[in-house]
Amino acid sequence: MTKNAYNDLLAFIAVAREQSFTRAAAQLGVSQSALSHLIRTLEAKMGVRLLTRTTRSVSPTEAGERLMQNIAPRFEEIEAELMAVGELRDKPAGTIRITASENAAETMLWPKLAKLLPKYPLIKVELTSESRFIDLVAERYDMGVRLGGDLARDMTTVRISPDIRFAIVGSPAYLAKHSPPVKPQDLADHDCINLRLMRHGELYAWELRKGKHRVNVRVEGQLVFNGTRPILRAALAGFGLGYVPEEMARPYIAKGRLQAVLQDWCPTFPGYHLYYPSRRHLSRAMTVLIDALRHPPTET
Repeated sequence: MTKNAYNDLLAFIAVAREQSFTRAAAQLGVSQSALSHLIRTLEAKMGVRLLTRTTRSVSPTEAGERLMQNIAPRFEEIEAELMAVGELRDKPAGTIRITASENAAETMLWPKLAKLLPKYPLIKVELTSESRFIDLVAERYDMGVRLGGDLARDMTTVRISPDIRFAIVGSPAYLAKHSPPVKPQDLADHDCINLRLMRHGELYAWELRKGKHRVNVRVEGQLVFNGTRPILRAALAGFGLGYVPEEMARPYIAKGRLQAVLQDWCPTFPGYHLYYPSRRHLSRAMTVLIDALRHPPTET
């Protein structure tokens, strides 16, 4: 590969990711006209159109999408290797982008990050909280955090929490008006606060277990959210029963603001795990972060 071809491909990646010549040019530190010329030159060399341009947007063609998917990860690997070599003489440094569910970010990541980051001022963390599952490579995340049972098999995983028990909770005011359920089938007579799974778009079926008996219950109610925090708030406000991590609800149960029901049916799931692509090179900053998050903690 010639130096010019390398630069042309980097320019194409920038435009494809940003879907804008203006933003990509600013990112690369070149003029928009120079960037447009680079892309036209690359397309001429390859003999295929890589980008579809309109007055309002820029998007990859089928050929451009294929090129993007195949070469972008390799350039990222090169950048990671260069960073790793530089870190042999420097302190752990760099930006680590993490995607996590809202509950994992608040209860597992933030408490440990708050202790870690003051010790390593050159490490920067960008943390995005959302429930949907993300293609780490395509969306340029370094790591993700989800419950252990939900992880893809091609990922390296590190446990960062103990197992997590879930609870079905409702406010005393709600349960005063509705008889507490004594078996899973009774949930059909209750207003339940639903969770929409962003991975597939369907409503989550409450997973209940008692001994060898397992049942997934499709519940109905007035409200649907895409995270457990708003479900908890709605349950506190008396809108019905919510299915949330027990640890999240425990302080409100202790204060009498929530009551737990069907406790003998509420299951325990594998705890939160940090995950990243198996082939991913770990920078020193990422290694430091993993060691800080690991459960049980690494002995020093």
